[in-house]
Amino acid sequence: MHQHPAICLIVSLLLSAQLTAAEAGDAQRVLHTPGYQVRITVPCAEGEVSCEQVQYHGISKRSGKAIELTGKSHHSLCTDGLTPCRFLGYVFNNGKHRYFISEDGRLLVTRGAVVLIDEAGQWQ
Repeated sequence: MHQHPAICLIVSLLLSAQLTAAEAGDAQRVLHTPGYQVRITVPCAEGEVSCEQVQYHGISKRSGKAIELTGKSHHSLCTDGLTPCRFLGYVFNNGKHRYFISEDGRLLVTRGAVVLIDEAGQWQ
């Protein structure tokens, strides 16, 4: 069976556009605190309530050291105790360390009950 070249070109362009749109769909936000710059990348589709593959890329402004983590979005629960409701921020775990980035721009790093970092910042 012979395919028409124009149809092949159109199909190829449509597939390319879909792939580009999917790649561009990763939402990125950058949080600047006094001591850190944190880039959050959310690869999940817009409209999904929660995302389990959120990427954290943090850089210390003092030392220049960087860390990359994978975490998830964090929500309060609705009255049924199961359904995610209000978006609160993002949570990342690294061994005994827990990184929380709030929607309002707070960077909180804890080890158990010990607060290691607690800085307010601005999303840009």
